[in-house]
Amino acid sequence: MTEDMRNVKLTVNGREYESSVEVRKTLADFLRENLQLTGTHLGCEHGVCGACTILLNGDSIRSCLLLAVQADGSAVTTVEGLAEETDLHPLQRSFQENHGLQCGFCTPGMLMTAYAFLQENPHPTEEETKDAISGNICRCTGYAPIIQAIVRANDKSD
Repeated sequence: MTEDMRNVKLTVNGREYESSVEVRKTLADFLRENLQLTGTHLGCEHGVCGACTILLNGDSIRSCLLLAVQADGSAVTTVEGLAEETDLHPLQRSFQENHGLQCGFCTPGMLMTAYAFLQENPHPTEEETKDAISGNICRCTGYAPIIQAIVRANDKSD
């Protein structure tokens, strides 16, 4: 192995991976290119748009801002890890039922941001939800259906 390569071990969506990776490769690129988990989208690649949001050890992060080698030993959840086999996660179902997506480009990042937010605040207000997703950019929906989907996501679990 060259100086420019390192071994990383990650648990991604409950599955363990070990791979040799370039030291300058972002976690987003590693997920997409090495693991073929293309649900993590790349928009701005500067941490501004939120399209690449994933969970790292339970916290939402911008995977375009973290190197894969920095995530060594961590647990990662991507949008592919929300659903159980063919059953959508209740948050995904709420996005579907409330028309919280149009083109779908921002959706994975929105879902991961919302998932982490709902873990901390399972019954948020619209204002709390607006604040929680303020770092995610959507060019299509006008945000109203996304906010509605997040606020209503846990309604069926009561």
